[in-house]
Amino acid sequence: MSVGPVTRAERAAALRAFLRTIQKPGLPVEGLAEDAGLVTSGLIDSLAILEIVSWLEERFGVDFARLGLDPGELGSIGSILDLIERESA
Repeated sequence: MSVGPVTRAERAAALRAFLRTIQKPGLPVEGLAEDAGLVTSGLIDSLAILEIVSWLEERFGVDFARLGLDPGELGSIGSILDLIERESA
């Protein structure tokens, strides 16, 4: 597992930076609330969830083979941060 950012704020900054690389044009990730739906807000499409899964596995060592894939855990910035925190504990 690679060592990622330590605090929630650092993890949020890293996640937002990653989302900027996969987002649809026209909606700034900076203005998106932590609890806003990533797909429902139009920031990303549903296929981008797979890119998020891959990034979480590489960056934070989240083991989706063990956890299974729960789309609800990947639905918002806040839920992704909660998942990282649970798996980093």
